[in-house]
Amino acid sequence: MITVGIDIGSVTAKAAVVQNGEILAVKIMRTGYNIKNVGEQLFEGIVSGLGLNPSDIHAVVATGYGRKSIAFAAQAVTEITCHAAGARYMNAEVRSVIDIGGQDSKVILLDETGRVRDFAMNDKCAAGTGRFLEVMARALEVDISEFGNLAQAATQPSAISSMCTVFAESEVISLIAKGESRENIIAGIHDAIAARVSSMAGRIRWTAPIMMSGGVARNSGVVAAIERKVGYPLIVSSNAQFTGAIGAALIAAA
Repeated sequence: MITVGIDIGSVTAKAAVVQNGEILAVKIMRTGYNIKNVGEQLFEGIVSGLGLNPSDIHAVVATGYGRKSIAFAAQAVTEITCHAAGARYMNAEVRSVIDIGGQDSKVILLDETGRVRDFAMNDKCAAGTGRFLEVMARALEVDISEFGNLAQAATQPSAISSMCTVFAESEVISLIAKGESRENIIAGIHDAIAARVSSMAGRIRWTAPIMMSGGVARNSGVVAAIERKVGYPLIVSSNAQFTGAIGAALIAAA
């Protein structure tokens, strides 16, 4: 049985193809303006890339903020449920998941069977998300992919008191004007994100092992900052950014 999961996030759209519990392929695109179009492109691209036809697909499940725009999906499932399923697939021992996406962040608590026990979510603003990091990268004139390495060279992380994207950008610009190094500013940004995640997690009784999913998991600086803040190592899969899509594909096979 071959199934497809499509995760339409605010910044990127991801797809995963699973056959009998094995990941056959993953694919990512920028979401852009036309959600319906990007969903169709993702599906057609990943299926044809495997030499398959749409008729070979048993079922499609959509997730993410744009999930209801994927008309050809058999069902739309929340990203919380899909990230839980994807995390469980990657590591059955995981009990908590930190998902930092483009526009929101979540902490999800799982039971021993992988079901969602509780969750906390920040979906009111872009504070501490991938979009937040993109704004900071533009202000610092640094490619966001360099953040992790630059943070390692920091001598003293800068204090970033505001997590509002607009106000934090103003703080960063002021720090630049004062001659603060990029390395220290980036490390301060990471520490601010870690503090917000820790605060959000404080609303639920989370426990280790902890997995980090979402695109921000690729930022080693953020991962390290969260590890220092929560006092536990984070599990980061090579498919972290595709956790939701993989979970959706697995749900489609259930």
